Amino acid sequence: MTGNSIEVRDLTRVFGKFTAVDHVTFDVRRGEIFGFLGANGAGKSTTIRMLCGLLGPTSGTATVGGFDIGREPDRVKERIGYMSQKFSLYEDLTVDENISFFGGVYGLSRDRIREKMPWVLEMAGLLGRERSLTRELSVGWKQRLALGCAILHEPEIVFLDEPTGGVDPVSRRNFWELINRLSGGGVTVFVTTHYLDEAEYCNDIRLIHAGRLVAGGSPREMKRTYIRNPILEVECDRAVDAMEMLQKEGWVLETSIFGTYLHVSVGDEAEGKAKIRSLLEANGIAVRRMDRIVPSLEDVFIQRIEQESGDGDSRGTK
Repeated sequence: MTGNSIEVRDLTRVFGKFTAVDHVTFDVRRGEIFGFLGANGAGKSTTIRMLCGLLGPTSGTATVGGFDIGREPDRVKERIGYMSQKFSLYEDLTVDENISFFGGVYGLSRDRIREKMPWVLEMAGLLGRERSLTRELSVGWKQRLALGCAILHEPEIVFLDEPTGGVDPVSRRNFWELINRLSGGGVTVFVTTHYLDEAEYCNDIRLIHAGRLVAGGSPREMKRTYIRNPILEVECDRAVDAMEMLQKEGWVLETSIFGTYLHVSVGDEAEGKAKIRSLLEANGIAVRRMDRIVPSLEDVFIQRIEQESGDGDSRGTK
């Protein structure tokens, strides 16, 4: 047996004339946190549904937990936990009723559900609220309860599809602490997200755009591999005007707006700083600060999407 929990080869899904997932190939190692990044509509959820045995592929193959998703979808489902974007909870059931229901779905006996109930309640921070209706819980509590229900049967692989959408920053951080604990216990975690800051927590990442994989590696590897030139963060007046001026210059490789700052990629740091300051100040734009920064995954994302779109002159905004 390999050291991989998931192996995917040329996996493709076509709906009519639309190709949602286009010949994707990757492996997920046992016990790692694997991040699947992309904008809405990029193909993340379609891929995860195929890997969970919920949707058949048009072509290609994949094994999850050693079982083929096409030939053995029921065996795949026995090995995994799945948490969807909407948390899959029943709003009109109480907390303990949801836990009991999902325990039954996963084939646990009543005695086993009773044994696991305190563990789920403690993990979710819901001890003492067993009889609360689920619809009365905050989004953050629902999120943790949904994760508890998804791993009630102690699966070796957990799929989390956009698990932090609509959740406040504190709850997001707490949720990632739970994910790290799962991974530390040997569980493989496959998480889809469009929050690029969350991807920094992943051991391995794949970036998907228009159904195709366009980048991959650890966060550090991706920054080193795909961002070769210095990136300068520029704080200045009239950022939009400044960006429009800079993008007309041949020595500017890439530029994008990040909040109120500009990120400008140049061939040489010292020369780039001098040229940026000279250009902007000559046009009446004051430069308050300019520093070289460590590339972010968002820088990688913007650059790769622009390259894949075949539009080297387009400029992204955050």
